[in-house]
Amino acid sequence: MPVLTAGGHRLEYDWIGPAPEAAPTIVFLHEGLGSVSMWRDFPARVADATGCGALVYSRWGYGKSDPVELPRPVRYMHDEGLVTLPEVLGAAGVRDAILLGHSDGGSIALVHAGSGNAPLVRGVITLAAHVFNEEISVRSIAAAKIAYDTTDLADRLTRHHADVEGAFRGWNDVWLHPEFWHWNIEEYLPRITCPVLAIQGEDDEYGTTKQIEAIVAGAGGPVEGMMLPACGHSPHRDQPEATLAAVCDFVARTLGGEEAAQAELASEVQA
Repeated sequence: MPVLTAGGHRLEYDWIGPAPEAAPTIVFLHEGLGSVSMWRDFPARVADATGCGALVYSRWGYGKSDPVELPRPVRYMHDEGLVTLPEVLGAAGVRDAILLGHSDGGSIALVHAGSGNAPLVRGVITLAAHVFNEEISVRSIAAAKIAYDTTDLADRLTRHHADVEGAFRGWNDVWLHPEFWHWNIEEYLPRITCPVLAIQGEDDEYGTTKQIEAIVAGAGGPVEGMMLPACGHSPHRDQPEATLAAVCDFVARTLGGEEAAQAELASEVQA
């Protein structure tokens, strides 16, 4: 798999569909234990259905990207959104982007979009994003630590991460750090002027409806919230068809008729 350099580290990435000069790009930002491979076929399905290109990459410490230096700082998602993501977009040659982030990736997308320095971003889609910490988050992440220490979770993660220990501890230790109780990115929401689609499962074990309510109330531009029934923390896995339909509808409306037609044509040429 190819690599690019951003934030001072080599990051694995995959590109699906049209090149950035041929169509807008949907940038996939993975969850706290995610990677390129953890998305499975969802990016390819989105690229095929929308006609957009898909840039999928593993953040520092995940997948086959460079191993992380522990401990991660409490502001690691700020660093990813403010420093690393702009460099990723530049290194990949992205011209027009819709950010699609799951969990931590959604939070990073919101930070970047509200940074005041996101000229390439046309829209943001979040799946189970957090904008502040909650008791339910800490409780579930503490349970994940027990599972990691007592079950075969680490072995199962080896399919997706070259450095499983770094990937898990770099996520889990930060979320359970006492200083992380005060983590909050709501200040970035009013500065997001592009359209936002926030999706969350009604049975999300890592966050309550307060998360999506805060995004809808705080975003400075057009914003939609969607709660999916019979859905936990991973809408694209728990409710893939509903999530795909919502994503495609949002992309079509955000890009507009002419650009959507150009993206569809580029997809047909690519095929």
